[in-house]
Amino acid sequence: MVRGQKKFVAYYRVSTDKQGVRGLGMEAQASCVEAFVASHDGRILASFKEVESGKRNDRPELDKALARSRALGATLLIAKLDRLSRDALFLLTLQKANVDFVCCDMPDANNFTVGIMALMAQHEREAISTRTRDALAVVKQRVAIHGQKKHPEVKRLGNPNGARALQRDPSKLKLGYKRAVAANQSRAVARANDLAPILAELRAEGIVSANAQAKALNERQYLTPRGGRWTARSVINAAERSAP
Repeated sequence: MVRGQKKFVAYYRVSTDKQGVRGLGMEAQASCVEAFVASHDGRILASFKEVESGKRNDRPELDKALARSRALGATLLIAKLDRLSRDALFLLTLQKANVDFVCCDMPDANNFTVGIMALMAQHEREAISTRTRDALAVVKQRVAIHGQKKHPEVKRLGNPNGARALQRDPSKLKLGYKRAVAANQSRAVARANDLAPILAELRAEGIVSANAQAKALNERQYLTPRGGRWTARSVINAAERSAP
């Protein structure tokens, strides 16, 4: 690969089994992607194809494409924006994937654009939440005036003892710290899981030692979670984190 050449991971999706078997739609997407890459002096390092409904968010091939993009430090490339923009929850997932993103039919529709779409979706959810709180406030006011018995649908929420529960058990004050540590560990495991299928590919090629795998990862331009070069130790650590 030429130094400075743009790196891409392509993701193709069709909505029906018939399209997937016949290649309808997939070929058109591939043509758009190839033309885009050629015009930007880039190279497709990996590609993933999926036959899946746009109404679902559990897309295993897309997860693989995101993981490979992170590992390679590459841009996720999709032919048409409408293949990914039909679900607000999915937009938020893509925004948090820590992967650069671009569409052939809308070159400016990158992570920033997706973030705007996600914010709009978030704004709508917050508006719904506000309307719900306002409705609950009205009901609580009625309870205050007429009494609980006339409004049994209103339940008491939260810990009735408030901060006194923490005073009785100071160990609970450490809960926030423990959760933060758990979150960091979870992120480390997630990045290691991104690498697991890549290590499996290397082993299938006969590259089994940690030193050889580190060399292969560096030669193929995979990045460590911190964006550095692989060593035997970092390969071993990643493999241990992803072990079942």
